[in-house]
Amino acid sequence: MITIALSKGRIFDETLPLLKAAGIRTAEDPGTSRKLILQTNRREVRIIIVRASDVPTYVQYGAADLGVAGKDVLDEQDCGGLYQPLDLNIARCRMMVAVPNGFDYQRAVRHGARLRVATKYVQTAREHFAAKGVHVDLIKLYGSMELAPLVGLADAIVDLVSSGGTLKANNLKAVEEIAPVSARLIVNQAALKLKRGAIQPLLDAFARAVA
Repeated sequence: MITIALSKGRIFDETLPLLKAAGIRTAEDPGTSRKLILQTNRREVRIIIVRASDVPTYVQYGAADLGVAGKDVLDEQDCGGLYQPLDLNIARCRMMVAVPNGFDYQRAVRHGARLRVATKYVQTAREHFAAKGVHVDLIKLYGSMELAPLVGLADAIVDLVSSGGTLKANNLKAVEEIAPVSARLIVNQAALKLKRGAIQPLLDAFARAVA
C-alpha cells in the first residue's frame, strides 16, 4: 500500500492533475467527502487528508510514504528523513514582508529600529532579519496577519502573498520579498528504499507531468 498525504485547498486542487497524469483518481469527491482516508482507482494507492502543516510529519514518521507540502512549511520545520525530489511548480506565491501604507520600512531598517513583526513563519522571519542585521521582536500568530499592524500589535508582518489583494484591501503594502514559494513532492526515505518498485513510477510520472 502506498499512502499519499495531501491537505485540502489550493495544493490539493493543483495536485489532482498530477495525480491524474500518474493514473490516480480518487474514488470520492474530496470537496464533499468528510472522509480523511480516500481510496483511489488503484487498490494499492490511498490518499490521506491532513492539515498542511502536518504533511511533513506524517511523511517523516512513515504514516505516509509521499506527500505534497509548501516550501514555506518545509522551511519552518525540521524535516530530517525527508527526500524532496521534485518542485511541483504548483501553489506558487511569495514569502513577503509587508507594512502599513505610510510606514517607511527602509528608513526604519537603515536607522536600526527594533521592529515588531507578526507571523506564523517564525523560523523563516528570524533567519531573514538576522541575515540583514535587523533587530526584531517576533509575535507568533496563526491567522489574520493583516490585522496586527492595523491595531498596533506589530509594525510589519511576514506572510505568504499571492495576488496582493488582501494586503491592498487592508491598506498594507509588500516591501520586501524573502523567497518564492511553491509546493514540493516529499518522500519518506525508508519507504523509497523498501517500496522503490511502487514509488519510483509515481515519481517519474509526476516529473513528466511537471515537465
